[in-house]
Amino acid sequence: MAASADLEVGAPVSGGVLVDVEIPGPGASAIVDPGSNLDGAAEFDAPRSIDPALPLVDRAFHGVARTIGLLVLVVMGSIGLFLGYQSLPTLQRYGLGFFTESQWQPENDVLGISGVLVGTFTIAIVALVIAFPLAITTAIYISEYATPKIKSLLVSMVDLMAAVPSIIWGLWGFALMQPKAAHVGHWLHTHLGFIPFFQVDTDPSAAPWAETKYYASAFVAGIAVAMMVLPMAAAVMRQVFAQAPIGEREAALALGSTKWGMIRTVVLPFGKGGIIGGTMLSMGRALGETIAVVLIISPAFDIKFRPLEIGTESVSALIAGRFGEATSAQLSALLTAGFVLFIITLVINTLAAMIVARSRSGASTD
Repeated sequence: MAASADLEVGAPVSGGVLVDVEIPGPGASAIVDPGSNLDGAAEFDAPRSIDPALPLVDRAFHGVARTIGLLVLVVMGSIGLFLGYQSLPTLQRYGLGFFTESQWQPENDVLGISGVLVGTFTIAIVALVIAFPLAITTAIYISEYATPKIKSLLVSMVDLMAAVPSIIWGLWGFALMQPKAAHVGHWLHTHLGFIPFFQVDTDPSAAPWAETKYYASAFVAGIAVAMMVLPMAAAVMRQVFAQAPIGEREAALALGSTKWGMIRTVVLPFGKGGIIGGTMLSMGRALGETIAVVLIISPAFDIKFRPLEIGTESVSALIAGRFGEATSAQLSALLTAGFVLFIITLVINTLAAMIVARSRSGASTD
């Protein structure tokens, strides 16, 4: 303290007394209040009290954000409670048989969703098999190879795909992709028909355009749904790839790695959690897709794992197709099916969020 360089220790000064204490930095004196109880230098190590009060605007925003977050939980909880309550009559009447019965015959008092659940997961799996490689290659190209102008254009186009209404994708799949998918299904059945997954109950030597067995299948519906879930998966993967540490990227390149070698050893391992999480989020979306599936498939309540063959059904398509003509008992059964789908998608999305949050890429955003 240059101002007190000519004063003696203990001399009174304005506002206190000059004392000799250990203070880091140049000089060894400080001015303290004469009424303070100074015990050596201990009080200088005491933690300072910081006023945690936030400005009024910040506190108001914090309160609004918390209220909205709680409101989302309340809405989700109320939906679950409503569906669960409406499911009680069906569960009391059919019990576990509702989940093991495949047929849906209200006129015979036979209701079950096992075949519908199989069809739902079949369509979702086909969609993921198609969407996953497209999403990960798109994300890698946008984040690692594209120039700034091309990157901006591709990001806008991928995001625009998510804005296309589902009914448009359904019409696209029905009118444009279905004839072409029939040829693909015929080829798969001809060359891979020894695998049960690619079998079709028809003669493989028959022309695909003359055989209706390849139309209105889970395969065609899966193609349309894949285009709908692709933007979500690509967006999540692109974001986590862009967060890969620049130091590790440069270190890999400095050690002689190629561009692809750096991506394979740095970017992909770093974004592993985002890849898994984005894929699971896409699966949750695919499980609940409705109108595109309704436009394409031919309803069939059978348990079969042959997506190339005509006839399947999903939970959402079942509800959309039967809701308008349902009696009170049938309505309860449809709501029970919706409750099952609600639980499945909630579990999948929760697991996806947990995987992303606990991954290295997800932790870097916290």
